[in-house]
This record gives sequence, structure tokens and C-alpha cells, in this order.
Amino acid sequence: MKKLVALSALALCLASFAPRLRHYQNEKWISLFDGKSLNGWKVGENAETFKVEDGTIVVNGNTAHLFYDGLAMNHDFKNFEFKAKVMTFPGSNSGIYFHTAYQEKGWPSKGYEVQVNNSHTDWRRTGSLYSVDDVKEVYVKDNEWYTESITVQGKRIIIKVNDRTVVDYTEPDNVNKPGGRMISNGTFALQGHDPKSKVLFKDIMVRALP
Repeated sequence: MKKLVALSALALCLASFAPRLRHYQNEKWISLFDGKSLNGWKVGENAETFKVEDGTIVVNGNTAHLFYDGLAMNHDFKNFEFKAKVMTFPGSNSGIYFHTAYQEKGWPSKGYEVQVNNSHTDWRRTGSLYSVDDVKEVYVKDNEWYTESITVQGKRIIIKVNDRTVVDYTEPDNVNKPGGRMISNGTFALQGHDPKSKVLFKDIMVRALP
């Protein structure tokens, strides 16, 4: 009898979990960029660093950061898959921040940065989890579109370049990074690094994970 009761309780538990599981399995990719404007994005100083041309976000100018501030998940992401198509030009540097928060100026003080850089003087190359798990190899070329993706689930961060895993990092439980550089929650930001750097972004997508 006790065994039957236990099995019944387990069945009820699984039944209650199933709709939630199906919800995440069926979660669709959400576009964060409409290809026409910067609606849903917010930038502080040096806003002229970002503009939209031919369906892409063109990043070129003084140091600035473009934060996603739109309706998708109320621009507050925790566990997710993110992907974007990126093109760099020779000598250019940029980055994609996650678990960050809007600030008017300066380098974002919250969240991690994923590097975008194939030929800049900074040796940390595309796909690096900046200053945490850095990539020295160059996997893609300037002047060519490639896909950069970020998956965060729990304490694990996976970064891929054209479906090739270049970083698989699990944040230690006792991590204590200054300035909020740790897994938490927040939005995304694209980096304008310097006037000599030009980078294009398009097809910016995200979907939630449990």
C-alpha cells in the first residue's frame, strides 16, 4: 500500500511538471532587432556610435554601449540561448554583454562580456569570456558573417562560434568578482569600442531556458 501511495505521488509530481517542461521545449526564438530601427534598445552617451543600415546594426564610433530595453522577457534574462550574426572589419573590437544593466556611460559594471575581435591588438579573440576564459585562436575571418552564440543555464556558460564550442565555463560557487561580474540576471548590450573599430550585427535572437 505504501509503495502504491508513493508511486501515485510521483505520478502526480511528474504530471504537474510536464506542462512546464513542454513550455520550455516549445519556447520559440524571439527577435531582439527588427532590422529597421533601434526600437527596444537604449544607449547613453555617444549614441551616434550606433545606427541601422541595410538590416544591420552598424557599430562604429566613440566608446558606447547599446542595451536591449525591449519587451522580450521584460529585458531581464537569466537562463537563455542567445545568438547573433556578426561581421568584423580589420583591426576592430567589440563585445556582447549579458546579465548586464543599463548605464549612461563607461564600460558596463555588471555582467560578463563575450569578445568580438578577430584582428584587433587585444589578444583575446572572438568567443572569449573576457578575462575569465579567454580564447587565443582565431576561428573566423574579418569581412565575413559568422554566428556567435551564448548559452547560460545555471552556473554554466557555453560560447560557440559558428556552432563550434570555444568556451565551456562553469562559474565556481564561491566566485566574488568585483563590480557584479558574475552570473545573475539582466539584459544584453552591444559594445562600441573605439572610433577605429567597425562591427555589424544582425539576426539577434534569444530564447528562454528553464
